[in-house]
Amino acid sequence: MQEIVKLLIGVCVLVLGFPLGDLLRKVTLDEQKSGQFWFATLTYAGLAGGIIGLIAGSDWVLFISFFIAIVSSRSLIVKKAVKVQKKRRKK
Repeated sequence: MQEIVKLLIGVCVLVLGFPLGDLLRKVTLDEQKSGQFWFATLTYAGLAGGIIGLIAGSDWVLFISFFIAIVSSRSLIVKKAVKVQKKRRKK
C-alpha cells in the first residue's frame, strides 16, 4: 500500500510539471530564444536520468529526472509558437 501511495504522489508531481513548464515558458520568453540548446540538453539529460532511475529501481531519481525533462521540454515548444504569433502580428 505504501508503494502505491508513493507512486501516486510521484505521478501527481509529474503532472504538475506541465502547468509549471507552461508558466515558465510564458515568463521567460526572451531566454528561450538563446537557450534552445540548453533546454534540449536538459530534456535529454532528464530522459536519460529517468531511464537510469527506472533501471536502477530508484524512484526519486526517476521522478526528479522526468520532472526536469517535462518542465524543460515545455520551453522547447515556444520556438514554434513564437513564429506563429509573429506571423499573426504581421497580418
